[in-house]
Amino acid sequence: MSPPCPSPSPSPCPLLPVALALAAITLLRLAHPAAAVSFHLPANARKCLREEIHKDVLVTGEYELSEQPGGRTDLKVTDSSGHILYSKEQASKGKFAFTTDDYDMFEICFENRLPAGHFRGPDQQIVLNTKHGVEAKNYEDVAKAEKLKPLEVELRRLEDLSEAIVNDFAYMKQREEEMRDTNESTSARVLYFSIFSMCCLVGLATWQVFYLRRFFKAKKLIE
Repeated sequence: MSPPCPSPSPSPCPLLPVALALAAITLLRLAHPAAAVSFHLPANARKCLREEIHKDVLVTGEYELSEQPGGRTDLKVTDSSGHILYSKEQASKGKFAFTTDDYDMFEICFENRLPAGHFRGPDQQIVLNTKHGVEAKNYEDVAKAEKLKPLEVELRRLEDLSEAIVNDFAYMKQREEEMRDTNESTSARVLYFSIFSMCCLVGLATWQVFYLRRFFKAKKLIE
């Protein structure tokens, strides 16, 4: 925590904006944490992780697999259309990165394979760390390229985080509008169907009354 400004100081405390900026950056980082997972993959098994990513978002991943004598594990990253964004046979340790062209569901799959005739083997431990958006951006390279000071780098990060949050809210608003339009359209169709059903029932009841009246008159049960 920064010390308070002395009261007699004529100029504002220079540490207060820095502290507020760092606090805001910390809160925004908590809103967009990096996704790191660790799991065990049995022999001759396949496991996939799926995640929805917005349009024009940088996605990076770092993976590390434990050794498995006599076996191999293949890694493949695909989108919902089946396009391969990254592929690695006999994966052990590495990184991948890609930028999304559209809002889509992306799938990261690990497949453990043993040689023919081998059906058992130890489980393989896989550690996967994925980042997207601002978390995936390397601000050290930005600082070197634009010759930014540490505070300017943090402010740039804060600006990018704020922009990402605004884009998320804009997308949520768009989805809310689409859902509202869908609900209104469904309600209107239900209303029209109900009116049509009522008209059919009234018409059927009227026809039945006239039919029964003619039937009873033909039988001379009524005049």
